[in-house]
Amino acid sequence: MPITSVTKDAEALTMTVVSDFSVPVQRLWDAHADPRQLEKFWGPEDWPATFTRHDFHPGGRSHYWMTGPDGTRAAGYWEFLAIDPGRSFEVTDGFADESGTPNPEMPQMRLRLTFDETPHGSRLTSTSWFNSTEDYRQLLEMGMEEGLTSAMGQMDAVLEDLSSFAAGRGAQTQMLTDTKVRISRIIRGTPEKVWQAHRDPDLMRCWLLGPDGWRMRECQLGEKVGESYRFVWEREEDGSDSFAFFGELKELDAPHREVTTENMEGMPSPPNINEQTLTPVHGGTLLTVVITYPDKETRDIVLGTGMADGMEASYARLEAVLTASSRS
Repeated sequence: MPITSVTKDAEALTMTVVSDFSVPVQRLWDAHADPRQLEKFWGPEDWPATFTRHDFHPGGRSHYWMTGPDGTRAAGYWEFLAIDPGRSFEVTDGFADESGTPNPEMPQMRLRLTFDETPHGSRLTSTSWFNSTEDYRQLLEMGMEEGLTSAMGQMDAVLEDLSSFAAGRGAQTQMLTDTKVRISRIIRGTPEKVWQAHRDPDLMRCWLLGPDGWRMRECQLGEKVGESYRFVWEREEDGSDSFAFFGELKELDAPHREVTTENMEGMPSPPNINEQTLTPVHGGTLLTVVITYPDKETRDIVLGTGMADGMEASYARLEAVLTASSRS
């Protein structure tokens, strides 16, 4: 059990939990930066978490819910107030509905996690500030202390897993809900370079190709929120077959987050929503795309086309492009 101490101060309206781990600070930090890892330990052991959004940068947000043994869901959000990479981050932590909208009838608090190197590994200090004595008592009565200590107790197993989330693995596909899918991959390169590779048409034509045998014929980007984009691919052999995707740029926060709608030309179904985030981690940049489909049937049809394999082929090319550019 990594818990070293739990200190509650009713006068200062704070609770501090100190935990020690036998891993480097970077490993501990990455476990919090990567939603795939975070949801394996955040929350009580019998209330596993699902993160549908995790923008790990100042001004970013996280949306998640925890699912109880009887299927009950308790949702929450983080709003990132500050991040000192590898050292600390601070969030507003509150209750929400499953879309991430804060619940004004429930208390919120300020939470700071500090990461320090120790002679035997690393130390995580979690400090919570409550807004009132009433909030302090209510949250402790709801089991906040037990939840935090349970979360810290689950971290060792995640931290010891050095292969499941390492650079060099292909794209991973996770079903979050009946309509939400998360595609994740570490790309060797900085977030700035990965971002640029998504915003430069000449670079995109080098890697955004899907399976072998296709080329990008048209690459029209939306430069500002509200503008449209359109991508067209055709067979390299003779251009006899082609398909196109189009949509609208909904959010743009360089080099962290991009949100777009997506339709396939000739298909009458409502658009998908694609939320892409880039997060620096050990080995490169964690690229995460959360795709929201209009319904489960559409989700299954799209995944059945081999979309995930095509995305991995493109990401492998992207990594090769970035590696070659860093050597030139």
